[in-house]
Amino acid sequence: MKSRGVVLFAHNNELINYVRQAVFCAKQITTHLKLPVTLVSSTVDDISIEDHAVFDKIITVEKQSTRNNKTYRDARNKRVQGSWYNGDRSSVYDLTPYAETIVMDTDYIINNAQLLDCFNIDCSLQIWKGGTYINSMAKFWRIANVSDPSIEMYWATVFYFKKNERTRRFFNLVKHIKDNWTYYRYVYHIQPTNFRNDFAFSIAIHIMNGFSSEAEWPQPLPGELYYSFDRDQLLDFKDNKFTVLLVDPKRQKNTVTTLPGESLHVMNKISLEKYLDGIE
Repeated sequence: MKSRGVVLFAHNNELINYVRQAVFCAKQITTHLKLPVTLVSSTVDDISIEDHAVFDKIITVEKQSTRNNKTYRDARNKRVQGSWYNGDRSSVYDLTPYAETIVMDTDYIINNAQLLDCFNIDCSLQIWKGGTYINSMAKFWRIANVSDPSIEMYWATVFYFKKNERTRRFFNLVKHIKDNWTYYRYVYHIQPTNFRNDFAFSIAIHIMNGFSSEAEWPQPLPGELYYSFDRDQLLDFKDNKFTVLLVDPKRQKNTVTTLPGESLHVMNKISLEKYLDGIE
């Protein structure tokens, strides 16, 4: 078993080529983190020989059945529905070829080496609680809890874990929560019916800490989680700088902002697709 690496999950649907996003994500990881990258996917047939070389390992799995439907927004901010295959992230403990693993969404674009500091933190699970929306004027879009009356939310967008008995039990608990999702979403007052890893991770952390929010495990990842919202448009990414159109329907005012030198979670998947179309 190799000591350290990154695992990406990518399952294409009728709208989004997540595997192509994973290729781009892996290239950014190689540039900034210099870590091997393993791809876990049910849709690898279209990966070119050249793109195969981006990955240390490709693990082919069967596409899981899903009742999840995700709302995407196109360039005109029109809502479109697509299937959402997000149910196998809890299997990463069994799938990873690494003793220490960073897992991230394919739309999390690495732009610095800050995540490497996670290997110097003495904690077997590290994950961000809360994030920073790059539109500082739109504080009403900050998400702090899985629901208004419920527990704090941890973002499964990016996390680190080291294999040991505690993290093994954690991922087994996440699997249990996923398999009994209807029960747990009622207990934790979660309105959306979709299974979501952020919620399942948050519930598992709450349970493993004795149903308390006051705990020293897990620890936050180094740095900060920056994200653009699913309404926002990625206009460009070059010279280690993101240029994003921020769409604010409440203020009816759109603005352009830049984010240099930081990694970014690009929630608008269609926008990221269009950017990748332009650079290929």
